[in-house]
Formats: sequence, C-alpha cells, structure tokens
Amino acid sequence: MTPNRWRADTGQAFPIYITVVAGLLFLALAYLAVGQAAATRSEAQTAADAAALAAALETRDRLTDEWLAKVLEPDEWQDIFDGRAPVPNACWRAQELAAANGATVDCAPDGLLAYTVVAETDEPVGVTIVPGTENKTATESARAVVESRCSFDPSAEGADDGELPELSCKGGDNWNLDPEDLADLPHPEDLFDVHLAD
Repeated sequence: MTPNRWRADTGQAFPIYITVVAGLLFLALAYLAVGQAAATRSEAQTAADAAALAAALETRDRLTDEWLAKVLEPDEWQDIFDGRAPVPNACWRAQELAAANGATVDCAPDGLLAYTVVAETDEPVGVTIVPGTENKTATESARAVVESRCSFDPSAEGADDGELPELSCKGGDNWNLDPEDLADLPHPEDLFDVHLAD
C-alpha cells in the first residue's frame, strides 16, 4: 500500500470515528437523563410512602390512647378497634414529614383506618438533553392502612362481674387484663398493625 493510499484510508475512517463517539456520548447523556428522572420519581415515592405511614402511625397512637382511656369500658373497645373512635385527622403529620423529605403532599383519610397521600417533589429533574425536564417534578402516591391486631369476646364468662375480656391478638399474644392491676398493658404495636397497601 502506498503512503498516499494509507493516508486516504485514514482520512475516511476519521468521520466514522467521530460519528460513533458522538453517538455513544448521546446515549450516555440519554441514560443520565433517564437516571435523573428515575431518581426523582424514587424520591417522590419515598416521600409518599413515608408521609402515608406517618399519618397512619399517628392515628394508631391516638386510637391506642383512646383504648387506654377506656380500658375499663369494654363496651367501647370495638368502636376503637374499628376506627370509629373520635380521633383527629392525622394528615398534618403526613405534611410535616413530607416537608422534611423535600416534597409537598395532598393527604386525605381513606375510610376509617387508612390514608391516601399524593406527594410531589420540591426539586425538579433538572437540565438534561430531554427538553422540558428542568422544571419537571415527580408525583407519586401511597396508601397506608391501620388494622386491628386483636379481638375479644364481650360476652365472655365474668364480664358481668366486672372482669375484662381477654384480648386475643395476632402472633399468639393474649392479654388477660386485671382491672385491679393495669400496670402491664399492650403497646400501640400490640394493638394495631400499620402497613402500606397495594
């Protein structure tokens, strides 16, 4: 191969090389944009999950307070376990936690023992090769549920004599409550489960 021919071949390969490098650079930037968007969506989902759980946990604690206040009134227990006790809306707790996680939320009770939260990130995706992402935020939703872990028989033997019904709770935890000695009582996590719903 003559030197002139070799130089001509080298000159033809250079534009191909530049095109390949430019294509790879574009793909890398596109993957970066997708990654930024996915990270922002993940932040929104985390904020929504945490906010919904915070509201549900606050309700669980208030229901437990109600039960403790009426532990000697077993006729009131079922309303408490069913969520019909007069406890305040806990969406304030969801909003408080979302703000700490860099998001704003729209929260609403969903039935007696659940909260649905829609969270939007405060920070946008940012500048990428995809037009319009610089001001695009992410929005995700979550639903958290409070469920009673315990049941009882209000007509059990001894109920008419002032004895308290036995609480039978999930996991095999049974509570034999003595109205004369209420030092050892269930905690909120003994009485209620809190979890995210699909």
